[in-house]
Amino acid sequence: MTIILGIESSCDETGIGIVRLASDGSLTLLADEVASSVDQHARFGGVVPEVASRAHLEALVPSVTRAFATAGLELSDVDAIAVTCGPGLAGALLVGVSAAKAYAAALDVPLYGANHLPGHVAADTLEHGPLPSPCLALLVSGGHTQLLRVDDLATKITEIGSTIDDAAGEAYDKVARILDLPYPGGPPIDAAARRGDPDAIRFPRGLTGPRDAPYDFSFSGLKTAVARWVETHDELDVDDVAASFQEAVADVLTAKAVRAATELGIGTMVVSGGVAANSRLSALARERCADAGIDLRVPRPRLCTDNGAMIAALGAHLVAAGVRPSALDLSASPGLPVSIVSV
Repeated sequence: MTIILGIESSCDETGIGIVRLASDGSLTLLADEVASSVDQHARFGGVVPEVASRAHLEALVPSVTRAFATAGLELSDVDAIAVTCGPGLAGALLVGVSAAKAYAAALDVPLYGANHLPGHVAADTLEHGPLPSPCLALLVSGGHTQLLRVDDLATKITEIGSTIDDAAGEAYDKVARILDLPYPGGPPIDAAARRGDPDAIRFPRGLTGPRDAPYDFSFSGLKTAVARWVETHDELDVDDVAASFQEAVADVLTAKAVRAATELGIGTMVVSGGVAANSRLSALARERCADAGIDLRVPRPRLCTDNGAMIAALGAHLVAAGVRPSALDLSASPGLPVSIVSV
């Protein structure tokens, strides 16, 4: 058995996860502690990097302590440490990377600088087991919207499509602000949409023309269309606007993902990232994947948002694949591309 400690601090959640890797490659999640600073950012309508960094400094050690208490383990039981080294906010990443290097040096165990984005995909293996090869991952979060071909979670991930402007989660936050809904925008828009009519307003579907990039996304125009609608209508039904906006997002995401899987001959799709917890996205993905004969995997909501468990899971895959550990001069890489799984 191998015990992997995972540390995540790329944005506004301090995540600590502990995973046990068995000799047969199976993973068991032993602890998953998350301390969020979202309430500190809510009054600004978005994440303030310096506030996030300070929150990580305050939360990291107590979160580690809680995680080991939950797992019933001691620090000395750790065999390897994985930490998010990118992409993300530079200052926030540095807090996690510095802590991981200190723990690795003190415990004399291997350190793995892990990519946050494959971590979201790895989270699914904690719930549904090993990924088939290849599989298609639709990664949808506040900062990223990507289609990924995953041939090997530890060594070979290829981006086949991405957003050219706003990420889907970013569009949710901006539209929530337009509708005077709380930050972060995902949950309140989802709640309002359940009461509204998704066919009330036909908002545009970006990059869906015959000459557009088939696997890329664009949500900036959709956000602007919602703003213009609100500006030009005195009587506003927030629920209908929310439902129509959400339908446009889910329609484009699922249509392009299913198209990619079908055209590439891939039979399994993973939807991951914070927006994967959205009720309409998951429902429409299930419907369209079933129609196309594609096996759909979506982690439970707790594993969709940023957390240390997903980084521990990715670390376990790196260990199992025999990937070389990182050096102790590892640093943060805010713009780390998804193709570089470990640094």
